[in-house]
Amino acid sequence: MTVVSHREDRVQAARSQSSPARSRSRTGSWRPASGHVFVSGYVVLLALFGLVPALYSLYLAFTDASGKFSGVKNFTRSAKDYRFIPAVQHVAVYLVLWLVTLTIFVVLLALVVHRLTSRRTKAVLRFVYYVPGALAGASSVLLWLFVLDPAVSPVSKLLRWTGNDNFAQVIVPNHLPAVFTIIAFWTGAGGWIVVLYGALNTIPTELMEAARVDGANAVQTALRIQLPMLRKWIAYMLILSLAAGTQLFVEPQLVSQASFGIVGNDYSVNQLAYQYAFSQNDFNGSAAISIDLLIVALICAGFFVARGRLFETD
Repeated sequence: MTVVSHREDRVQAARSQSSPARSRSRTGSWRPASGHVFVSGYVVLLALFGLVPALYSLYLAFTDASGKFSGVKNFTRSAKDYRFIPAVQHVAVYLVLWLVTLTIFVVLLALVVHRLTSRRTKAVLRFVYYVPGALAGASSVLLWLFVLDPAVSPVSKLLRWTGNDNFAQVIVPNHLPAVFTIIAFWTGAGGWIVVLYGALNTIPTELMEAARVDGANAVQTALRIQLPMLRKWIAYMLILSLAAGTQLFVEPQLVSQASFGIVGNDYSVNQLAYQYAFSQNDFNGSAAISIDLLIVALICAGFFVARGRLFETD
């Protein structure tokens, strides 16, 4: 027994000496460089097209046209613009409608797809949900402008039944947050349904079986097991959707061009920043508005990260 044990010790020592990389990776003192190479492309692009423009916007926001430091004058001047508060209100109403609608219906549809037993039905539904996202943003808006025109819309009877007899009545400013929410949900919800469906598949089968054995029905299982385990994914969805929603531009811009003056070209905050830069030649004021959007997005994202426990490992 002693000879065998000594032989096993020598074999184990030889293995550890022949594969130092493996032993180091187990102890955590060495990490392969392939991971850093894999993410390097994204890091470079993020620095060039994310961090550098943000830093340049900060520089413009705190300087005047001559490049001299101006403090917060650009921020106060843009905030006092009579178009600023209405634009903020428009985007705020849209974001509330968009995020609430997205959370409720995406989670519900993902749970329904996951609950189905037929693999073929699941595959078909995932494909159908994802197809609208293949359309580019501008193409999707143009398609919806066609749908919302009672004169040519395939749902013209429904539009007239709701009291909208012509295109001008459909796209009045009070209707636009709901219209933009419908467009955004139609184009963006499908991808998130697929993401949450994949997250549902990561829930351990033993946990779901235990819930069934304990007599939990579908609603109880969703509320007490699935939704808590989807918290991080929902928070991630809300952060990215919030970032996209604060940059509302394409939809109101196309509507303003198609409405013949009914909707102005300063409906959203991003449109107002565009007007500052390219109509008024005031890049410093435009940068200040952009920084305002960035600050609001970062604060809201921090709230979602904290509530969703996005970076907790337990």
